[in-house]
Amino acid sequence: MDYIQKARRVLQIEIAELERLAERLDGEFERAVRLMLEVVESGRKIIVIGVGKSGQIGEKIAATLTSTGSPAFVLNPVNALHGDLGMVADGDAVIAVSYSGETVELLNILPALKRFDVRMICMTGDLGSTLAKQSEVILNCSVEKEACPLNLAPTSSTTVMLALGDALAMVLLEVRGFGEEDFLKFHPGGRLGRVLLRRVCDIMRGATRMPTVQPQTDVLAVLHSMNEHRAGVAVIVGPSGKLAGIFTHGDFVRAFEKNPRMVSDPVERYMVRHPVTIQAQKLAVEVLNILDQHRIDDLIVVNEQNEPVGIVDSQDLTKLKLL
Repeated sequence: MDYIQKARRVLQIEIAELERLAERLDGEFERAVRLMLEVVESGRKIIVIGVGKSGQIGEKIAATLTSTGSPAFVLNPVNALHGDLGMVADGDAVIAVSYSGETVELLNILPALKRFDVRMICMTGDLGSTLAKQSEVILNCSVEKEACPLNLAPTSSTTVMLALGDALAMVLLEVRGFGEEDFLKFHPGGRLGRVLLRRVCDIMRGATRMPTVQPQTDVLAVLHSMNEHRAGVAVIVGPSGKLAGIFTHGDFVRAFEKNPRMVSDPVERYMVRHPVTIQAQKLAVEVLNILDQHRIDDLIVVNEQNEPVGIVDSQDLTKLKLL
């Protein structure tokens, strides 16, 4: 039995269904986003309901919405009939998730929900179902084939629902202008929190650990300072105290190959002028982006006067668990 081939078959079926979903997105999706935006901006919340596998997908959709600043709650249809309807209020939006659109437990609470002034969005594979007929916005989650070899277990259909929920949340995030500063408020723990909450000044090597030399310093002395500070870069500072350039181990190797006698030359002949820099109060996550974008290992930290105050060594990021 070729396990890899069978696994690829599952993935290919689900990929094909996601492509179909992307192609059929239409005005209903836009209506759903506008409806959710209106509800969130009015200070109301989004209620997500579903049963079984659809209910589990609903939990993920609600979690994604909440973590990106759009308050969302999961309402268990069974518990709703025994008091949990108390979380529903006029002006809320309801996202009902049911592939068949005929889930009994879900349909049973529709009359109770209709007693509130709520906006109804449904995610279903049957546009003619009872749930669809009772909804203001209908999001088509139909699939031609489940990835299950028996075409029975919810696989492609739940993948489509999950992806559609992500699309709703991410578009809503962009429309609301939800940014990194907002995101870190909801993710203070774990690696993500460590990256987003820290600022450059928290992770940089300060002045005492930064090899600082003048432009006229000979290259050999610069290398000695770099080795003494165990740094891969030297910071060149002009007479005014402002950053004049940098000199790295890589710069030395390239120059030495062309001129072995360069070690007695002033470093200003070989330094990189106008290096990439970052200010101390920037978020640490910006360091990761800059290092990756410019393919560099060290980043110079400067103040508002362009005076060097520290360096960020990429090797430190692993120790700090930022990589």
